[in-house]
Amino acid sequence: MTHDHTDLLAAFADLGNTKLSEHSLDEILSRVASVARRALPGAVDVSITLVRPSGPYTAAYTGDLALKLDERQYEHHRGPCLQAAAEQSTVSVPDAANDSRWAGWALRAAAAGAGSVLSVGLPIIDEVSGALNIYGGRPHAFDDDAIGLAQSFAGYAAVALANAYLYHTTADMVGHLQAAMDSRAVIEQAKGMIMVQQRCSAEEAFALLTRISQNSNRKLRDVAAALVADIRSRP
Repeated sequence: MTHDHTDLLAAFADLGNTKLSEHSLDEILSRVASVARRALPGAVDVSITLVRPSGPYTAAYTGDLALKLDERQYEHHRGPCLQAAAEQSTVSVPDAANDSRWAGWALRAAAAGAGSVLSVGLPIIDEVSGALNIYGGRPHAFDDDAIGLAQSFAGYAAVALANAYLYHTTADMVGHLQAAMDSRAVIEQAKGMIMVQQRCSAEEAFALLTRISQNSNRKLRDVAAALVADIRSRP
């Protein structure tokens, strides 16, 4: 059976037009899952598993069936999505009701309504791997051509996800660094003002700020900012 590649090309274009600066990482992951469900023949539900050092989790999903079956794999530390992510391979379950792998997970998947399952590994970055999980509503929902399309989509999606992951993690790091620098700056301002008013050393000024912070149960930065604002507001 041969499928029209038009939908897949449109899906690639859809993902390629996504502006990283205008969407959160969660929104991009959800978009990839949604586009995959529309573009891949036989797909009833789609999810994206990410495996970080802290463990696996479902980062995006198009329906409760995918989420439920993903989470069962995480609970028992085995299943097609975990295998695909670990091996960076394609794991196919053509007929879940007659598949005895993963300690009966496939049988439970069939009972839940997933007649067949396809998981394709997603290399994201060194410390994060993942898998695109495609759930079919009937046995043998994914023929060879559908598997090939899924692999092509996963390869393209992996690049998009890696770019998004790096963009947003870098943006977070820059944001934290800027916040730290801003905090340092306002604390130094407050110290300088105290030194002038109290005619004390920098160490004594910092000790005073620390005591106020502890006694009022407020963050040191907030105490410093309030002091600077108060002094600046005086005539």
